[in-house]
Amino acid sequence: MEKKIIKVERGDITNSRADAIVNAANNHLWMGAGVAGAIKRKGGDIIEREAVSKGPIPVGETVATTAGSLPNKYVIHAAAMGQDLVTDELKIAAATKNALMSAEELNLESIDFPALGTGVGGFPVETAAKIMVDAVKDFLAGSKSVQRVGFVLFDDGSFKAFRAELGTERKEI
Repeated sequence: MEKKIIKVERGDITNSRADAIVNAANNHLWMGAGVAGAIKRKGGDIIEREAVSKGPIPVGETVATTAGSLPNKYVIHAAAMGQDLVTDELKIAAATKNALMSAEELNLESIDFPALGTGVGGFPVETAAKIMVDAVKDFLAGSKSVQRVGFVLFDDGSFKAFRAELGTERKEI
C-alpha cells in the first residue's frame, strides 16, 4: 500500500500546488482578512461570490468552490467560526474533518490547510495544531483518494507549532 504524506511548510497558501486549498472561513463565507483575504486577492472575487451563493452554512461544515485564478482545482471553505468570529476545539475539529471529506468526495489527491481559527478567531495555535494534525492522521488511515495533506503556515510561530505537533516537517503514514 502506498504511504500517505503529511507535510508542514512555512509559506503563502495561495502559492500551493495542491489540488485544493482550505480557506479559514466564517459560516457566511464572506472573505475579509487573513487567509480568506489573501485567497480572494490572488484568486479573484469569483471565489467569494461562488462561496457566498452556497451559504450560510452551519459552523463546522464546508463548501467547495472553483479556485479562480489560483493554480488549484478547488478552494474548500471550512467554517471554523460563525459571524461572531469565535471558535473552539469542536468547531476546528469538525471543519478540518469536513474539509478532508470534501476533498475525498471530489476525488482529490492533495489538500493544503492553513491554521484554522488562529487568526481573527484568536484560538491558540498549539491547540489548533494538535486538533488538526490528529484529525488528518485519523482521516488518512481510511482515505481512498487523498494521499497528501499539507499545512502551509504564513508565520513562524504557526509553522513551529505545527512542526512540533507533527514531530517533523514531513511524515509518511
